[in-house]
Amino acid sequence: MDEQDSPLGGAQSVDRALALLSLIGQHSAAGITLSGLVAETGLNKATVRRLVLALMRARLVEQSETTRTYHLGEEAYLLGLLAQDRHGLLSQTIDSLQRLARATGDAAFLSVRRGRYSVCLHREEGTHPIRTYALMPGGHHPLGVGAGSLALLAALPAAEAEAVLASNHAELISNYPRLPPETLRAYLEQTRVSGVALNPGLIFEDSWGLGVALRGQQGQLVGAVSLAAIESRMKEPRRSELAQKLQAEARLIETRLATAPNIGRQNSRPRKGNTP
Repeated sequence: MDEQDSPLGGAQSVDRALALLSLIGQHSAAGITLSGLVAETGLNKATVRRLVLALMRARLVEQSETTRTYHLGEEAYLLGLLAQDRHGLLSQTIDSLQRLARATGDAAFLSVRRGRYSVCLHREEGTHPIRTYALMPGGHHPLGVGAGSLALLAALPAAEAEAVLASNHAELISNYPRLPPETLRAYLEQTRVSGVALNPGLIFEDSWGLGVALRGQQGQLVGAVSLAAIESRMKEPRRSELAQKLQAEARLIETRLATAPNIGRQNSRPRKGNTP
């Protein structure tokens, strides 16, 4: 019995395949190439190809015929639909997101943590004609980048948040020049004090945001709600008014979550083997 066929080798292959599936999901809108998967995982090309082919046979992943990039497949979508009744965080937040968008005219968002990243689950458009498109459903950023993402990071224990920052250090330096780790740490501390995360146009100029973390019945981190608007709509005193509305809806969501204990029951920390 070789390593691949042994129980240990088989479990490792499953862990790696699931980590690849998660990585493809993070890039599903634009897609990710085979070389991109190799670069991000550190696995050799043959191993990545073998695992991706297995995921494609299961219809969890599909490949674009034109760009040859990989995307989530039909079966991944169906599994998501089957899971939503048990893990339907969006169903518990949609009323609040719609109410925020109507009341403010700005875009409202729901984001969740996925390892060292935040992922946008939903965007509810406001009525104001000038909009910011910095965050769309499925979009992901390193934790701390963006208002909802910063709210998620600030809600973690200090040691865990610091570990996330260390993991994301190279990506922050490379891709977010206006938000180096030392600047992010300053905003992180402000968020812990105020309870509201502020992104003053640090990712895209003139795209500002406010975010508040959501906790489940047992106090575990389950997500974050946020608002985004152009800078002129985030000046004081309106910014404080928006923050109050956001906090009020976050508390309403948490009250609903308290009666839906299955949602967010899992620990917010990434599982072992989350990265191959």
